[in-house]
Formats: sequence, C-alpha cells, structure tokens
Amino acid sequence: MLIGLMSDTHDRVPAVAELVRRMTDLGVGLVLHAGDFCSPFSLKPFQDANLALAGVFGHNDGDQQGLKAFAAQGMGHELFESPHSLTIGEHKILLVHDIGDTTSRSISAHHFVVHGSEHQQSMKTRGDTMIINPGEACGWLHGAPTAAVLDLDSKHVEFIKLSDPKWQF
Repeated sequence: MLIGLMSDTHDRVPAVAELVRRMTDLGVGLVLHAGDFCSPFSLKPFQDANLALAGVFGHNDGDQQGLKAFAAQGMGHELFESPHSLTIGEHKILLVHDIGDTTSRSISAHHFVVHGSEHQQSMKTRGDTMIINPGEACGWLHGAPTAAVLDLDSKHVEFIKLSDPKWQF
C-alpha cells in the first residue's frame, strides 16, 4: 500500500496542490501529515482531490478548532494532537511533528515514524524502525517544496521535490 507523507505546508496551497496531484498520480489514497498546516484553507487541496488525510498539529497550527472544522468538511480527514499512533494493516506508525517530543521507547514500538518540523527530507533507521521526514511542502526555507511516498509493504520511500523554477526561491 502506498501512502503519502507531508509536513510543514505553511499555507503554500499551490505547492500542496501540486504535491497532492503527483501523489495521486502515483496511486496514493492516504496522506499522513506531520503538522504545521497553519491555516484551515491549507487543507483544501486534499478535499479537492478527495484524498484521505490523517494529520497531527504542529507548532504553527494556532487555529486548531478551525483546522478541525475545515477537515470535517472532507471525507476521511482527521487531525490529532501530536504525537499520534495509528495502525494501517499490520504496520504501526507514529505521526509526530517534532521528533523531540517522543521517547526512544515510543519510536521502537512502531514500524515507521513520520515527523516534520526540521524542514529537511531524511530517512534513517533505528533498530527495526524507519524514521522519515518528508521535508517541507512549502519550500519556504530550503527553496523547493518536498514530500514523500512510502510503500508500506516494501518499505521503499520515494522522495518528491518540485524542482521546476516556478517553485524555487
């Protein structure tokens, strides 16, 4: 099963829409979002694509009630406090904005940990746990919007980067 991974959208709706389009073209039916949507309207590309979303709040999500209300307008959109543990099939996934808000024990209890906050794409393993940061969907800090697609069965991660000049700063 393919799932999309995203974080730190920070209101850049056109970039989010393009990343969502690329994910759906690859066959993604669910995106896990590791926080910092910022404004409720940042959820619109997920609704427009009828793409399921599970997300956690980040440090810059000040209007959590507004985000929850906007998410409730879409089918299959749920937002949780960070960190949030979920199971997809036989895979235990920890979704957290800031990885510093977790413990080693919590990390090792999951097959995958998806986090954001650092705005840098990364993938590493700690024991049997794969830890993935899809980077910044906004592209504000590092010049290009990024996300990732995870194949839960093969544990293959494909990083996506919008490298066209129109997305660059």
